[in-house]
This record gives sequence, structure tokens and C-alpha cells, in this order.
Amino acid sequence: MLLDKVKELLKALENTSVEELEVETEGLKVRVKFKREKGAGAPAPLQETKTAEPVAQEAPSEEEKTNYYVVEAPMVGTFYRAPAPGAEPFVKEGDFVEKGQTLCIIEALKVMNEIESEVSGIVRKILVENGQPVEYGQPLFYIEPR
Repeated sequence: MLLDKVKELLKALENTSVEELEVETEGLKVRVKFKREKGAGAPAPLQETKTAEPVAQEAPSEEEKTNYYVVEAPMVGTFYRAPAPGAEPFVKEGDFVEKGQTLCIIEALKVMNEIESEVSGIVRKILVENGQPVEYGQPLFYIEPR
């Protein structure tokens, strides 16, 4: 039944400009990359990859778990430290941030989602590089609450 729904979704996306899709449901994670030929009307054959393993994440030390607030990715997407290419980053290590201040952007499905600090404090560590893909729940920042 679930496989039929996945096939139906893939069929519906065949003649669209979508190049990549990731769906996770009922413990099954499916990532599909469409190989689109430039200038061709019909897409090339699909390449389907199924993964059941979570992406490795940097585990916080005991000190970081107890002394720092960990900002985690609320969604899967691409992490950006600045509002635009070449612009100054929203925050740097050592900066003081207020609750509600924008820390970064995560792009998901061509939507730019501003990620705000849930605490006031000092940014002690930025764990992700600009332009890097992130997973749901992945630690992004360590903030020392003030």
C-alpha cells in the first residue's frame, strides 16, 4: 500500500521541474533524484535511493549538554549563515544574541525559513558550515544562556 503511494507520487512528479524529493513516513525514508536532461522535454529515468540509517551528528560533550542551550534544526534543508551570498552572517561565535533574534536560515523546498534563538545568551559554537545540508534535530548552535 505504501509502495503504491510512493509510485503514484513519483509518477505525478515525472513531468515537473522538481529535481530532488525526500519523504519520510512510517519509519521509511525515500530520497529521489530526478536526472533531468537540459533542453529535453521528458525527464531521464529515475534514480531511487532508500536509506534507513540516520545521518551521523556531532554529539555534544557532557559540559555542553549541561551548560549550553543546543539549537537544533527544526526541519531538513540547507543551512545558511547569512541572508544573502556575500552578506555578513547573522551571528558569529562569541556574539550575544537576544531571544527571537535570527541565527540562520534553513532553505527547504525553495522556502527560506529564519531560525530564531529561543534564549538570550552568547553563541559559543556554530556546528554547521554555510551551504551544508542539515537533518531534522541536528545540532546547529551551542548558546550559553544569560
